[in-house]
Amino acid sequence: MTGTRRPAGPPETEKHPARWLALAVLVLAVLLVAVDATVLALATPYLSEDLRPSGTQLLWIGDVYSFVIAGLLVSMGSLGDRIGRRRILLLGATAFGAISVLNAYATTPEMMIAARALLGVAGATLMPATLALIRNLFHDPRERSLAIGLWGAAASAGMAVGPILGGALLEYFWWGSVFLINLPVMAVLVVAGLKLLPESRNPAPGPWDLVGVALLLVGMVGVVYAIKESAAHGFARGALAAGLLGAAALLGFVRRQLTLSAPLLDMRMFRNPGFSGAVLADLMTIFGLAGVIFFLSQYLQLVQDRSPLEAGLAELPVAVGAVVAGLLAGRAARRFPVRAVVCGGLAAVGLGLAPLTVIDPSTGYPLLGTALLVVGIGAGFAFTVTADVILSSVPKEQAGAASAVSETAYELGTALGIALLGSIVTGVYRGFDGPAGTPDAAHESLGAAVQIAEHLPPGTAPALLEAARDSFVDGLSLAAGAGTATLLAAATVTWFLLRGRKLDDEPAEH
Repeated sequence: MTGTRRPAGPPETEKHPARWLALAVLVLAVLLVAVDATVLALATPYLSEDLRPSGTQLLWIGDVYSFVIAGLLVSMGSLGDRIGRRRILLLGATAFGAISVLNAYATTPEMMIAARALLGVAGATLMPATLALIRNLFHDPRERSLAIGLWGAAASAGMAVGPILGGALLEYFWWGSVFLINLPVMAVLVVAGLKLLPESRNPAPGPWDLVGVALLLVGMVGVVYAIKESAAHGFARGALAAGLLGAAALLGFVRRQLTLSAPLLDMRMFRNPGFSGAVLADLMTIFGLAGVIFFLSQYLQLVQDRSPLEAGLAELPVAVGAVVAGLLAGRAARRFPVRAVVCGGLAAVGLGLAPLTVIDPSTGYPLLGTALLVVGIGAGFAFTVTADVILSSVPKEQAGAASAVSETAYELGTALGIALLGSIVTGVYRGFDGPAGTPDAAHESLGAAVQIAEHLPPGTAPALLEAARDSFVDGLSLAAGAGTATLLAAATVTWFLLRGRKLDDEPAEH
């Protein structure tokens, strides 16, 4: 790739003896971070009852974690290139466990939002470090594809496992337990990581650009906030100001990086259409996956009256599809054109959402389960192959920054899926006509309506629940249609961007 390759040297053939055990540690880390992105989905009704957030606060609780991660991933990936990827992974894992306690015992919506944001800061240190360490552990392209397949399966499946794990915990414990499970997992990760993970860093990284860190964080948060608020409430003055500030900060970040000898992110990587196409596919795959999981979890519980565990198990086909496809993706991308595998995966996610446009409160599970399986298979193929494309496009010294680009797309896709598709659901939902005397709070969220109905007279409660549930399903159907159209359009664009792209069969030379 122009601007990123170093002069050719000896091929990277040395194999780390404990690389597969080390991979198990990295997969554990990425699985936990991915689980945390969706584990709150099933806990939403319980959290709503305890903390009583507004509809907007509820959306922020759901997506601020991903927004903060998206704003800091590139910076943390670049920091890992400088101070050591193993070091930043273990420091981040320790912080992740400690901050999880703060999330578990939050007592107000504002405290919960702040705690989720801090968890995002810690999470931003983990994701790029895991993928960068894979790049440095596995020099053989075929082994690396399999390793990335396992990593990608964990990342994709983790989003689906989150509701299942959350449902199991909610059967017996309070909603804060979904965060406390992080503690033993992070303890295992730190202890095993100290023994198994080799240190790697860029030997000549240059200084860490703190101005660039600030510009990127302000830019990402500002733009995403503007998109979220505009989708939910229209083009208000505050959202427009945030968007302009964010866009200006991102423009300043790009211009600054192009002038630095040791940038946080080498912007020349994006001159390669294959690299840019892989990033776009990453973002759009997770956009569809995150949106459907977050709101289908509420549909299964609050509309179809399933228990948390039942709702979580109902979403298991996503995890199964993602794991199977992730493990087959590398082989498929070598047998067929890369763009066929990636665009086919994107199209599958979009077509998997299509059946959700015709659901109603009594839709049977065969339709839902089939749709979820197709979404999972598509996500597994697309996400795994694009991660391999991105990682193999740069020398190992830049692995942290390149990994962070992939993870930024992942986290931004998660946040936008929840925010934009969620804003459609919320916008339609708020317009329902309840029976006379329906409190205004019932229009904030379906969870609020269900709680209010429990305290209404027997003659009024069923009418309120029916109106609220029908309106929520109408919003979910419309959001699914928007997701289908967006993903099919993205598959078309990606088809042209990935033209001629192949996965290498020989060890990379830099």
